Amino acid sequence: MLNKFMKKFTKIAAFTGIVLCGLSLPAFADDTVSIEMFTVNNVWMMVSTFLVFIMHLGFATLESGLTRSKNTVNILFKNVMIIAIGLLTYALIGFNLMYPGDNWIIGGVLGKFIPGIGTDEAGITSAYSAGYTYWTDFLFQGMFAATAATIVSGAVAERIKLHSFLVFSVIYVGLVYPFLGSWKWGGGWLDAKGFYDFAGSTLVHSVGGWAALVCALMLGPRIGKYVKGTVKAIPGHSMPLATIGVFLLWLGWFGFNGGSVLSADPGLVSYVLVTTCLAAAAGIVGAMLTSELFLKKPDLSMVLNGSLAGLVGITAGADVVGILDSIIIGLVAGVLVVVAVIFVDSKLKIDDPVGAVSVHLVCGIWGTLAVGIFSPDHSFFVQLLGVVSYGVVSVIAAAVIFGIIKATMGVRVSEKEEHQGLDIGEHAMEAYDGFQIFTTV
Repeated sequence: MLNKFMKKFTKIAAFTGIVLCGLSLPAFADDTVSIEMFTVNNVWMMVSTFLVFIMHLGFATLESGLTRSKNTVNILFKNVMIIAIGLLTYALIGFNLMYPGDNWIIGGVLGKFIPGIGTDEAGITSAYSAGYTYWTDFLFQGMFAATAATIVSGAVAERIKLHSFLVFSVIYVGLVYPFLGSWKWGGGWLDAKGFYDFAGSTLVHSVGGWAALVCALMLGPRIGKYVKGTVKAIPGHSMPLATIGVFLLWLGWFGFNGGSVLSADPGLVSYVLVTTCLAAAAGIVGAMLTSELFLKKPDLSMVLNGSLAGLVGITAGADVVGILDSIIIGLVAGVLVVVAVIFVDSKLKIDDPVGAVSVHLVCGIWGTLAVGIFSPDHSFFVQLLGVVSYGVVSVIAAAVIFGIIKATMGVRVSEKEEHQGLDIGEHAMEAYDGFQIFTTV
């Protein structure tokens, strides 16, 4: 009786055009599932949302640990702002841009830009999904949106102007990320071709990784990083913080991948969590062996990135590859991330303080292609088409946005501020009171 009443209420509300920020009113359980099962599904989706949220703390601590103490406040400030930018832009425009409905891209998108226009009565009054409510879906996907900007934050750390970064994040997360996401998750042209990306190796990680590569290249390296043709290591100030960050991210990935099942299906959720964890573990082993081979010592920062590499790599196909396949995917990702960090740093001379390009872009590409290699139901060439398409548009969009900001606002702090630290220069405060160290690198 209550369910029928609420459906009746939403139908009346939809008719009168009651909306908030362009988001439709809540829907309730589908008649094909019991209210109990619907509740279980929705609770799991909300728990997954909480886990993805905690990943932002993981990014903040990892990025802080791998950079110098004099820039810690700046790192933390950016990561706090990113979650606000991601959620607000997603509420105002991103969600409807990413999921435009049946009239893909023109009527479906433009009609939903204006609250109350373009709302489909059937889409509002009938059940949104057997697994979760409309609002749960919005919040879960909104957490994903903010991740793309977080990836960029690490690659440009310690030398970018705060306000320039924030403007870039608003535009890239608000417009570029959801538009690209609509190609697959919004039922767009790549989805029609059979492109597969379960939880975002390409849609989230590579989209953020391409932007990180472009911005780091256009911004230039930190002072003292490359001197007379030699590469100088600039160690982070806290490996314990970095390690805590990686464990928080691994924990969050239970929601990132597990929630992408979009229900509490016990068999599929547990399977996805197993492939996810095995890939992360294999990534650690691959990175350890490769770092010992190239660096002659087992490097903790490489091993930490190895676990993230395995997690990024498995994200595209966690539900469709085999158990042994997930281990291979993670192992290869662990090898790739070490090789990529060395190549980007020493050969391309692109300064990426946290290895964001290597983890998210390189391993995101590998994970997406691995679906076509290990899953018999998906084409390698379609996966490759998706990788290339996302790469081309992401690079162009990031270059245009960052280029305009560079020409108008400027993107680089002064040499004095960089020496002094962005905590003092941009925020007039310290992360560790009385502990500020003034260096020339």
